[in-house]
Amino acid sequence: MEQQFEAKLTGTDSAIDGIVQAITYPNFANAYEFKSTDGTLHLIIAKDADGQWIRLTGTEPYLSGWVDELAEQVTAK
Repeated sequence: MEQQFEAKLTGTDSAIDGIVQAITYPNFANAYEFKSTDGTLHLIIAKDADGQWIRLTGTEPYLSGWVDELAEQVTAK
């Protein structure tokens, strides 16, 4: 798996381009950070103890579907 890759999330008006990279996050083995290229969106996700992808932190407001979209792109890499 690459350490960093380009990703795209679906925004309310248009797609949001950004970069995803694996990061170290306390108490989570596999966390990923998305930063939009325009600086408007920041999102960190990881798998919880049950193996479900969850949002750890990021900018507000956010769309709940972004967690699933980002998780799909992470697992595809």
